[in-house]
Amino acid sequence: MTFELSLLATPKSVPELRDHLRRHSYDVRLCVSELLTNVIDHVGEGTPVTVRVTDTSYGRTRIEVTDPDPRALPVLLRATASEESGRGLALLDALTQGWGVEQGAGHKTVWCEVVRTTPRSP
Repeated sequence: MTFELSLLATPKSVPELRDHLRRHSYDVRLCVSELLTNVIDHVGEGTPVTVRVTDTSYGRTRIEVTDPDPRALPVLLRATASEESGRGLALLDALTQGWGVEQGAGHKTVWCEVVRTTPRSP
């Protein structure tokens, strides 16, 4: 199963996107939220993005968020207890089976994979 949606990265779009993915696991929705929030914070609010969620043949769900800025690369930080931000990729790193960045001409895709669980009933 593949879900794909093009949207503008805004704070309002984060819960709306989670709602579109309500049949997916909490981990998938959390990862999508973190990746979309990173675009808002580091590329800019209103950036056009494409979100893809795909079940792989090897038992994982792959989440991809593509934006038009190939230069604004994510960096894994270790935030201190007193810092208010900087934990998004650390959370992704701990929660997922892997994550990374694929750069292209005029865009980048940040992806991660989580172990697939049985979908919830509607």
